[in-house]
Amino acid sequence: MSRLRIAVLASGRGSNLQALIDARAAGVFDAEFAGVFSDRPDAVALQRAAGAGIPRQALRPVDFADRAAFDDAFFDAVAAVQPDLIVCAGYMRLIGERHVVRFADRMINIHPSLLPAHPGLHTHRRALEDGVRRHGASVHYVIPAVDAGPVLAQAAVDVRAGDTPDSLGERVLAREHVLLPACVALIAGGRLRYDGGRVVLDGAPLTRPLQLDSDDRLTPAA
Repeated sequence: MSRLRIAVLASGRGSNLQALIDARAAGVFDAEFAGVFSDRPDAVALQRAAGAGIPRQALRPVDFADRAAFDDAFFDAVAAVQPDLIVCAGYMRLIGERHVVRFADRMINIHPSLLPAHPGLHTHRRALEDGVRRHGASVHYVIPAVDAGPVLAQAAVDVRAGDTPDSLGERVLAREHVLLPACVALIAGGRLRYDGGRVVLDGAPLTRPLQLDSDDRLTPAA
């Protein structure tokens, strides 16, 4: 099997990108970073890419007539590096349906909640407002509906008395840094794929998201 080519999309500090870079260096998965792309030229993620010797590119939405024109140029640039997998790791723009369909089966996103709970923004605040006892992160395939694609895997954390959105978010982010590389490892190893609207693991449909356990392993849901 040929080596997986990964394109990473990021808008901010790129901590999940760094987790992927570190995981590859540690041998968690074998893949090639084809490029890092951002909608913000000052994104720290681009600095992380530069430090790791990964090609990088930024396009500013304000330089385009409208969202569609930006998306066309942005995803043409992504397509040019011929990625096998596109990882949305803190990419904060909605992706138009045409480009979601264009990269169908090849785009995953990490989202800071236990989907289907709390899609969209401000997930930690909303989780606290809802009084949930467990919160966490999900990796899912991207479909046109926001945060609604099939979920590959999740990592949960307990909500503690006195938690704030920031304190809860810090614990969730720490688990994201393990969860995302573990999912990429399954894809890079050919064990997990998206086929016909369903997630397939080791040749069998995945009926429930995998769970990241306390030993940082992805295991079937109980």
